[in-house]
Amino acid sequence: MSRRLGVSFLAAAALTGGGPAPALAHPGHDVEPVAPASAKAAKVDPASRRWLAGDHHVHSWYSASWKPSADGKSPPTPIKAGDASNPITTNVRKGAGFGLSWMVSTDHGGPNHSQFNREQAYPEVLQARRENPNVLVFYGMELNVPAAEHASIIIPRTPAERDALFGIEKGYDRSEAWPADPARSTEGHMIAALKHMDALADRPVVIANHPARTAKGDGQYGLLSPQELRNWNDTAPQVSVGMEGAPGHQAEALQRDGSRKADGARGGYDNGFPTMGGYDQMTARLGGFWDSMLGEGRRWWVTSTSDSHRHYTEGGHDFWPGEYSKTYVKAARTYDDVLDGLRNGRVFTTLGDLVSELDVVVQTPDGRRRAEIGERLKVAEGSDVTVVIRLRDPAGANFGGQTPEVARVDLIRSEIGPRVADRTTDSNPRARVEKRFTPRDWVRDGERISIAWTIRNVTEPTYLRLRGTNRADELEPQHDPLGEDPWSDLWFYANPVFIDVD
Repeated sequence: MSRRLGVSFLAAAALTGGGPAPALAHPGHDVEPVAPASAKAAKVDPASRRWLAGDHHVHSWYSASWKPSADGKSPPTPIKAGDASNPITTNVRKGAGFGLSWMVSTDHGGPNHSQFNREQAYPEVLQARRENPNVLVFYGMELNVPAAEHASIIIPRTPAERDALFGIEKGYDRSEAWPADPARSTEGHMIAALKHMDALADRPVVIANHPARTAKGDGQYGLLSPQELRNWNDTAPQVSVGMEGAPGHQAEALQRDGSRKADGARGGYDNGFPTMGGYDQMTARLGGFWDSMLGEGRRWWVTSTSDSHRHYTEGGHDFWPGEYSKTYVKAARTYDDVLDGLRNGRVFTTLGDLVSELDVVVQTPDGRRRAEIGERLKVAEGSDVTVVIRLRDPAGANFGGQTPEVARVDLIRSEIGPRVADRTTDSNPRARVEKRFTPRDWVRDGERISIAWTIRNVTEPTYLRLRGTNRADELEPQHDPLGEDPWSDLWFYANPVFIDVD
């Protein structure tokens, strides 16, 4: 069976049932038709939701480079394909072939790029939708963030999407103005941007990209800091909802022929502190920044992306969308519900197709009340809860020609306290591994792995999150060395389930 597409199974409330996994069709041929977009989200039966793979950080040839004017008095001219090389239509076609059901076109630019984006990129988004009707293609951009680095902006699909993005980029992208305007490079300008987006009738989703790429060391942040992310989330908690857990550019250590490049840094993290198992330190450090946000009870989610500019076989540093990294959203196959899933954390991430489905159900022992990834379960003080995990470890080779196996699954737990007084906080000492599961702890039926674990006497608000790896010998993700083969070191992460205590 191919790893290339997963077929969803229902979230389990017990370890029984389910039957054998259905056979998979060729990518792009077993998908449901896309429901039309609507101005208001239709109600969705949660039982109809399935895990849909996607990528919210994909560049096209409208991510330009810039040619200065001859006299230096006029704005520079955008050079199409200067920073990224592929048409939007090519990106979507490739993503579909690698098993994606949704994608976001996220070009970034410079002076007056908003007009370039509006007049040239948007019509190609429409073309990509027509040519690939089974892929949800969102219009978006990678914002050059005031006083920081980059963030994906995902625009809801509505008749106003073109104008909505134009207004955001024109008004708030720090590189849009010519001559450069220092006032656009302040954190206050980003706060104004978030207030603007939060006030829109159809609010976008903003996800901070490669958040610690400019960090010089462990917790020594560069252009983006913990306090900035807290400020963003406080300003617009339904807009600024998370960060890239696993950044793109994961093929930087590969030559054109697929051989290793000795000085290549995964993710382009070569400024002082590397990725850890392919994930950013803000996510990968147990008890680190992500746990500090969750430990305040914040709904703060992680994703993974390709950041595709140019494929490594063409001299770039990237995989195609979906070739290596996937963000799975549990959703109906509609624009509204995929965006709702991203906004509300019904998300897990994986590298190298290590898993293709992952359900985490936290329930009362009688099974009458339950919550899944991104949701909340309310229990009485002192209650026991059972955690039921079901995942699919797909058979067959991934797109790197390898057949990795899940070697360990870690259940991570922390109690939830008040908001921290020190907004630079990037640690949560209460976060710990509740249980490490290995093959002797689970039940396997073909591709499916089932695990159950009971937590006794829950007395405080708590969150539970899951991660896993193919590295049985690596209890915590280690710093990725230069030249590491990205296919050899694979991890997956699920967003949390929260437990409220009466």
